[in-house]
Amino acid sequence: MATETIKEQSAYGAAFRDFQQGTGGSLTWIERLRESAFDRFEQLGFPEVREEEWKYTNVAPLAKMNFEPVFERKAIEKVSAEYEMDAFLYEEARASRLVFVNGIYSSELSKLDSATEGIVALNLADALADERYSEMVREHLGRGVDYNENGFTALNTAFLSSGAFLLIPRGVQVKTPVQLHFLSDARTRQAVSFPRVLIVAEPLSAATVIESYGSASETQEAYWTNAVVEVVLAEGARLEHYKVQQESAEGFHIATTNARLGRNSNFETINITLGARLSRHDITVSLSGEGASCRVDGLYIVGSGQHKDTHSLIDHLEPHCTSRQLYKGILDGKSRAVFNGKVFVHKDAQQTDSVQTNRNLLLSKDARVDTKPQLEIFADDVKCAHGATVGQLEEEELFYLISRGLHPELAQNLLTYGFAEEVIERIKIESIKAQLDEAVLNRLHAKLEV
Repeated sequence: MATETIKEQSAYGAAFRDFQQGTGGSLTWIERLRESAFDRFEQLGFPEVREEEWKYTNVAPLAKMNFEPVFERKAIEKVSAEYEMDAFLYEEARASRLVFVNGIYSSELSKLDSATEGIVALNLADALADERYSEMVREHLGRGVDYNENGFTALNTAFLSSGAFLLIPRGVQVKTPVQLHFLSDARTRQAVSFPRVLIVAEPLSAATVIESYGSASETQEAYWTNAVVEVVLAEGARLEHYKVQQESAEGFHIATTNARLGRNSNFETINITLGARLSRHDITVSLSGEGASCRVDGLYIVGSGQHKDTHSLIDHLEPHCTSRQLYKGILDGKSRAVFNGKVFVHKDAQQTDSVQTNRNLLLSKDARVDTKPQLEIFADDVKCAHGATVGQLEEEELFYLISRGLHPELAQNLLTYGFAEEVIERIKIESIKAQLDEAVLNRLHAKLEV
């Protein structure tokens, strides 16, 4: 096993050396950061099931595949014109988008209009080269995520180049959402891409961001998306964030999200998982300023052959902070889901108000879920609660609908939608809601018999 792990890690070594040589002239601190991160990846390797945080998710199938890192612009130039983007774009953000193909920024597919005036939306590489933003990027990039603890984050940081940089300046409040779309194309090779996002919201600013992932073709090779997103909210800033993961059935999706909240700031995120053979999302929200608040919701819909893992940490560091978390899962066929959520209340975080809930609906006897909500409280003046449920559709409710003339499958779909509706109704972007309506009502089951 150890020998295999060494081979897997060394397979990325040659690609990393080529990558570093190809980025000559870049900032010295970036080069040092990459080198340090790759050294750490070689020490850590890929996680194993004997590790507590990975005991229910085996990434050995991913680790053993010969994925080829994509880091050159020329790798996407010839194919960018082939993509029909309408299927991947949300109407509300059609004219305000940054698009990435295999993690590489595509200027041809991206578009920003006057509706987002005031926001700085750039390819991360361009932001690093721009003296107006380079110091800000240096200040925040890699500060929230610790590559020393996670081999996947270390590998992403080692290949850090292209990505999305969003800056919402002080006092700017933009209603038009900005979509960051990451399109995977592995039709000719088993590719691994390393999307990187840095969002900085200055004091009293407000914005909405859609982070989406999709596949160019369902008939492609296996591929892997290894993403890292960092969010920094200053005092009084507000960010509404949606993540929609629709990778293909052959895709692997590993993601890390870290949000750091300043005084009286607010972060609301809804994470939607529909695709990928194996997906894992580690999300950490640090309430680092007094009076900060967050809502972290999610909906995962998985079928046969899919494995979904969510690990979340809501970290209360300061007094008078509020957090709400609701994750719902719908599992069909031979699928598996994992939810491990922790609320950590530090000793100085008095008058914390936190609620965490995970609910799961099993539509098949072969579906399985492992759920583990946790509270760790070191303050004595708090209001905290957590809970988890796993169940099936109520036979009485099904019988009631069927007895009134509904097809059994339609009755099941309606009850399933009712289960998911609590999360869906919190989505403020109508095109995302419509997409979920279709996914819940049509995706899990075959078409109605005529």
